[in-house]
Amino acid sequence: MNIRFHDLKKKFGNTTAVDIEDFNVNCGCVLGLVGNNGAGKTTLFRLLLDLIKADCGNVVISIDKADNLKIGDSSSNKQNDKNKVDETDGLNFENGNADLNEGVIVEIDTAKSEEWKTFTGAYIDEGFLIDFLTPEEYFQFIGTVNSLSEQETNVRLEYFSQFMNGEILDTKKLIRNFSAGNKQKIGIIAAMLSNPKLLVLDEPFNFLDPTSQNCLKHILKEYSAQGDKIILLSSHNLTHTIDISTRIALLEKGKIIKELQNIDGNASTELENYFNI
Repeated sequence: MNIRFHDLKKKFGNTTAVDIEDFNVNCGCVLGLVGNNGAGKTTLFRLLLDLIKADCGNVVISIDKADNLKIGDSSSNKQNDKNKVDETDGLNFENGNADLNEGVIVEIDTAKSEEWKTFTGAYIDEGFLIDFLTPEEYFQFIGTVNSLSEQETNVRLEYFSQFMNGEILDTKKLIRNFSAGNKQKIGIIAAMLSNPKLLVLDEPFNFLDPTSQNCLKHILKEYSAQGDKIILLSSHNLTHTIDISTRIALLEKGKIIKELQNIDGNASTELENYFNI
């Protein structure tokens, strides 16, 4: 899997929020986006998730059709020749016969197709929650959307038991009545519940107490260790970002001004120097 941001631009009035000429993220990467307020981190995620429309450019996710993902199934009756691009569903099949899945690369424009949603989990803010449900109802809803049985959903929730710390389930509370920290936990768990290939988290450490922050850091490290995922996260917490990320992109006024490979935390000094200016 690969994500390419190409000639991607978004302005709000006279302010440029995102201006990325060409940037790629490959499978197995944990990309940490860092930057001051207004740098464009959240806007970039919203463009990726098709929550807002770009002024120009696009975000394309390339995946191998053999990767056990439900890609192209819904449009199979509309397109007989898989080597052609159907602009109506934003899919481009390359490298041979699409009936033989192995080696077939599918390019998905996230603004033109919804196929990417089948392998993506995301939490940006409380707007992703259905706050008139209990956490149990919300998790079962997310499970149903992702074709998980009630039992499968409950088994997956067990993995997050330490993170929930006895404060989420069996409380008989609606999501709207939880603290900001526990709402954050509910959103993150829901994003990860389907075991997505692509995970997008905006400021995931916000509102969490120190114990929960360290627990989440451990969860994300284990998740990335599977090797077949891409994790995109933004954070103002440089320590956690450096601990988790394999690669760090520094944003300023919508542009990626520096890209750092982060091996054993070696990006720390350069980031500290930048933010100490």
